[in-house]
Amino acid sequence: MWSMTSTGTTTSPDSAAQTADRRRWFALAIVMTAAFMDLVDVTIVNIAIPSIQRDAGASFSQIQWITAGYALAFAAGLITGGRLGDIHGRRRLFLVGIGGFTLASALCGFAANPEMLVASRILQGGMAAMMVPQVLSIVHATFPAHERGKVFGLFGAIVGLGAVSGPLLGALLTEWNLFGLEWRPIFLINLPVGVVAFLLGSRFITESKAPRALKLDLVGVALVTLGLLMLLYPLTRGRELGWPLWGYVSMAGALVVFAALVAYERRKAARDGSPLVELSLFRVKSFAAGIAVQTVFGIALGVFFLVWTLYMQVGLGWSPLRAGLTGVPFSIAVSVAAGMSVQKLVPRFGRKVLQAGALLMAVGVLLYVWESGRYGQHIAPWQMALPLVVMGVGMGLIVAPLTDAVLSEVPREHAGSASGLINTVQQMGNALGLGLVSVVFFGEIGDRLTPAQVGPAFVDAFRHALLWVAAVLVVIFALMAALPRRPAQHVEGAGEQPADQARESESHSEPELVG
Repeated sequence: MWSMTSTGTTTSPDSAAQTADRRRWFALAIVMTAAFMDLVDVTIVNIAIPSIQRDAGASFSQIQWITAGYALAFAAGLITGGRLGDIHGRRRLFLVGIGGFTLASALCGFAANPEMLVASRILQGGMAAMMVPQVLSIVHATFPAHERGKVFGLFGAIVGLGAVSGPLLGALLTEWNLFGLEWRPIFLINLPVGVVAFLLGSRFITESKAPRALKLDLVGVALVTLGLLMLLYPLTRGRELGWPLWGYVSMAGALVVFAALVAYERRKAARDGSPLVELSLFRVKSFAAGIAVQTVFGIALGVFFLVWTLYMQVGLGWSPLRAGLTGVPFSIAVSVAAGMSVQKLVPRFGRKVLQAGALLMAVGVLLYVWESGRYGQHIAPWQMALPLVVMGVGMGLIVAPLTDAVLSEVPREHAGSASGLINTVQQMGNALGLGLVSVVFFGEIGDRLTPAQVGPAFVDAFRHALLWVAAVLVVIFALMAALPRRPAQHVEGAGEQPADQARESESHSEPELVG
């Protein structure tokens, strides 16, 4: 059958199909670019933190909030961003997110003081929470099931590329000091990419919505955000302010807020079936343990990556480029081990692979502590390679298969809510870890140091913080014992609902699959 276009020319079904095919691959490239921007933005900022501190005059608590503020806003908005995409359209929310992310990047790049930079980073994290959950949702709506394996393989490659290129790009942009802008190009580089992605996305991405969208749980979002702020703000400011009484009251009050969240979510689930947190999921032992693993793992990563950057650039006095290049073996090890764990190791050895990953990371961390103590400020990048590779392999064995292991006994109809919650708590754990840096790292550094004392003090504080990270990894190893021996996707609850209802449940959950 032939059809007439608006210009009066004829098109065959084959040519129309080719055009549609080209459009969806353009759409894929656009959403993958957005995912890459988010991944790079997290790692690129870490490497530039010491330069931001020197140039902008930021305090220790402010540099924590430059990273923790982003993670907190991202975590608090993830599930809401997915729900908004369900209700108002994933293409529309993606465009709002990438437009806002680009604007926030400009505000970060032109920030006049540390306070403006922190506020702009919080806005940037909130916009990422609108943008990122739509990525896999758009993939689900655009590609048939038999093609998604290829697409997710590309997504994995993008994740690996972002992990490797972020620190290097941040180091190069900071080192080059383009136009005398110091660290600012790490944010301004998002502007042309974001504008192009917005323009192309508005043209090539097809709109999609859930057939019967869930309602927004704004009270749940408010309670989660309030509880985290009451916990994180005193942690980050407490040392500077001499640990005032109000800080302890605030942290204790956070527990009350979280208890109120649980009570409210239970009532909301009974009333309209659309809570922010699906509490029934915690009855699944492996899921509850997995959520604990994700949270604690996020804490460990939040502590490590910030203190590692400060150790190399402030404690050792290295340039951003030297520090960025030092991290390359770690990033490569993570990427290689992640691929092997999913494809070959986990199908054969099950949860033992994840437990081995936690132990390997702990061994790598302790090896790093030993080498840092042995060589002091004279340590060379090549001497760090062994502990970093051991840590990277351990991390790769965990990060890739962990989500599947956590979801393996979750009913299929709750897979989307569970995935959204997993990604949210990992980001919250990351924000909490960044807040704890003031206790486990800055708490070991004296307030008044001479220039000669700064290096040794940062080296000692780094070793102290890493001992805490090793202890956390041992806790993670213990928690992993509650994960299923051999993950098998959604073995429980599948097939218990009619096919049309199952499809509708999946359409609700698609926006929550990315974190």
